[in-house]
Amino acid sequence: MRLLFCGDVLGRAGREAVQESVPKLRESLKLDFVVINGENAAHGFGITGKICEELFSAGVDVITLGNHAWDQKEIISFIDSEPRLLRPRNYPAGTPGRGSAVYTLPNGKKVLVVQVMGRLFMDPLDDPFPSVEAELSRYPLGASVQATIIDIHAEATSEKMALGHFSDGRASLVVGTHSHVPTADAQILPRGTAYQTDAGMCGDYDSVIGMKKEPAVLKFTRKLPGEKLSPAEGPPTLCGVFVETDDKSGLAKRVEAVRMGGRLSQAIPSL
Repeated sequence: MRLLFCGDVLGRAGREAVQESVPKLRESLKLDFVVINGENAAHGFGITGKICEELFSAGVDVITLGNHAWDQKEIISFIDSEPRLLRPRNYPAGTPGRGSAVYTLPNGKKVLVVQVMGRLFMDPLDDPFPSVEAELSRYPLGASVQATIIDIHAEATSEKMALGHFSDGRASLVVGTHSHVPTADAQILPRGTAYQTDAGMCGDYDSVIGMKKEPAVLKFTRKLPGEKLSPAEGPPTLCGVFVETDDKSGLAKRVEAVRMGGRLSQAIPSL
């Protein structure tokens, strides 16, 4: 199976990167399944139902969220009716939406997608490790499902790496989101799980993690109220990770970083 995960989509530039590049990648890489993190898609803060539909129309199968999940209040009533939109599974019981789901492809293969949020330097949520364990135990890779993708939305690289090793041999891909900076450690872990500490951002990299430079710099240099942060809107880069799995085990045979367009060095896998 061929999987693509794209990092945090930030504002209009990020949405345009997805709409431009995902259809091309679906064709050139013969992708079976595409997941993106969309928690910054609505002008940098949250996501709306309309934006979800735009991204699904571009070829995205599932959208994950994160600590900005509820910034657009309309999503609270929307998320229960849209099974392709996931928020972190380790939110407290009773939170709207779902943190994991199994999706059946046209060929009958099943893909489990799980999202959790880290706790180091983040909101004090439930422990993400038991949340992941519950899903991996319920849906064994290579038996109940043919692929498993885990998005850990977290600040600390150590917490992301720990979850990768915790899941090694039981997931197809563990990938981090949230920092908006792609890491250079795409690898297959010893037991066969593809891993990258952070997929990066889909957005304008002539920015401060996707936001316009000047107001962001002023927030660090002058502790005074200033212009509200807003997304940079220059040429965007789509960042993510491509994984090819073994059809029988569901484990990774190949993993490569993806960077298309914009300012960053290009990394475009081919078959």
